[in-house]
Amino acid sequence: MKLFASASDRRRGILAALVVAVAFVGLTLLVREYAGFITDAEALRAWLRQFGVLAPLVFIFIQALQVVVAPIPGQVVALVAGYLFGPLAGTVYSLTGVLIGSAVAFSLAKRYGRTFVEDVIHEDVIDRFDGFVDTVGIPGLFAFVVIPGLPDDAICFLSGLTKWSLPTFLGVITVGRLPAYVFTVYAGGELASGRFLSAIVLIGAVVVASVVGYYKQEAVRDIVARVEPRLPFK
Repeated sequence: MKLFASASDRRRGILAALVVAVAFVGLTLLVREYAGFITDAEALRAWLRQFGVLAPLVFIFIQALQVVVAPIPGQVVALVAGYLFGPLAGTVYSLTGVLIGSAVAFSLAKRYGRTFVEDVIHEDVIDRFDGFVDTVGIPGLFAFVVIPGLPDDAICFLSGLTKWSLPTFLGVITVGRLPAYVFTVYAGGELASGRFLSAIVLIGAVVVASVVGYYKQEAVRDIVARVEPRLPFK
């Protein structure tokens, strides 16, 4: 299977990877020059401790907000959570925020209906995934959200237009999103511990999976839609 559908898609993917790499290097240099304490995980944790319980709550709020508003990728917040709070606490805080944000998106769509969803989600995403969400079952939803790079935040809104209950939806989101967040949070913890090689390998794996998932989202949708009805459970 070809990774990219066309040469232009391949060029955009390479360009996006280069932009991310340059931005990361530039940000690292700026932080070291003007805010060096941020690169010292222990010093940053000590600074955060003065806020008591507010530090984890702020991260949970930001993680929840990115699901509803989507200004930044959730994995970026998860990476920071791992860097600051370690793998276990970082995973708990990240997943808690994701579940809160997913529940809010689902509930808003359930409460205000299709008109609201059409106002907050891009028309192109609705056109591509509206019918998919309406017909696919719970196993299909899980298969879709487990792959990084897919429009899972938009799926949260579209799922609110179905007959699914909130507990069932959150159960699928919890299990489906956990693997990518565990990898990313753990990578943040490796960065904080100075194990840069293992952190880069983990981050690279998530980035590659996200890029492939993004460019192959329609293929993933079609495969899930074909395979899911044949499963022995729904």
